[in-house]
Amino acid sequence: MSDQHSHQSFETRAIHAGNTADPLTGAVVPPIYQVSTYKQDGVGGLRGGYEYSRSANPTRTALEENLAALEGGRRGLAFASGLAAEDCLLRTLLVPGDHVVIPNDAYGGTFRLFAKVVQRWGVDFSVADTSDLESVRGALNERTKLIWVETPSNPLLGITDIEAVAGVARQAGVKLVVDNTFASPYLQQPLALGADVVVHSLTKYMGGHSDVVGGALVTADAELGEELAYHQNAMGAVAGPFDSWIVLRGIKTLAVRMDRHSENAAKIVEMLSQHPKVSQVLYPGLPEHPGHEIAAKQMRSFGGMISFRVEGGEQAAVEVCNRAKLFTLGESLGGVESLIEHPGRMTHASVAGSALEVPADLVRLSVGIENVDDLLADLRQALG
Repeated sequence: MSDQHSHQSFETRAIHAGNTADPLTGAVVPPIYQVSTYKQDGVGGLRGGYEYSRSANPTRTALEENLAALEGGRRGLAFASGLAAEDCLLRTLLVPGDHVVIPNDAYGGTFRLFAKVVQRWGVDFSVADTSDLESVRGALNERTKLIWVETPSNPLLGITDIEAVAGVARQAGVKLVVDNTFASPYLQQPLALGADVVVHSLTKYMGGHSDVVGGALVTADAELGEELAYHQNAMGAVAGPFDSWIVLRGIKTLAVRMDRHSENAAKIVEMLSQHPKVSQVLYPGLPEHPGHEIAAKQMRSFGGMISFRVEGGEQAAVEVCNRAKLFTLGESLGGVESLIEHPGRMTHASVAGSALEVPADLVRLSVGIENVDDLLADLRQALG
């Protein structure tokens, strides 16, 4: 993060970091540089360091500077998707024969990347309950290079003590990666708590409007940032200029959206906790949640993601999803509109039969910013 923005509040950085006025016209919003190549002033005479848009593009640079500022990092990198960002990270830091500790609750696409792609490359992994430090320590071996954490986790909303696991990672001489997608940098700052790299699906809260796919990596280590940037260019799965511009626009309202997401979610959790057809509510804002105290310590508020289990089993959970009207039945999360899904048959179908398999009676909500009374009414009718 540049010194220019280091003293500013989050909301100010979200709007201004990377968003310098266009020097030619004074446009207050960075232009969309929809260009593949750049005129050089003689061989090697690059203007601003730009030669080819896979390597760098001014619109993407604006987003990457913004991402670094929001996470308190030295280097931000934007990719075509969250999984593209993860792939770049893993191929930068790992070689065949290495080992990774992954959480027992995680995005299905992340598990698929490890189990079906990275493992075939010769990188092994072990599953640990990352909320339990002894479980993490027990999963380490002499070949471990990374500990991977999601907090809150997807879809069971588990909480990991980032600072404590960072201590375990340092002691073992391995790096800690934190997927911060569910929280966003507004609610949680993993680098400040000791993480080495933060991962984002920019598709979710950062973009915020279900109209873009993107991913990001942010690190406070300048040398690691250079290594990641080298592989980003070499592998090529970069964010395009229009997608970068869309995410930048979304980020400007991230703080106010996250406040509303969290406020609405808290009211929905209160209703679900009292509903006779709901057997369990999974939300870190609940005092009885096993990670509540840690979440209260490391998060600004508890976010807009809720999972709950339905009396009557899998079919009852599917029927709740099908009866919802205002909650849109769909995958993804983090948009201004509310979404509902059945993880076992949708986002987490890829973990069936594994240590990450999710309960069949589970329903996941991404609570949007609509009027909460309308959302409550829809859930009540969906539950019957």
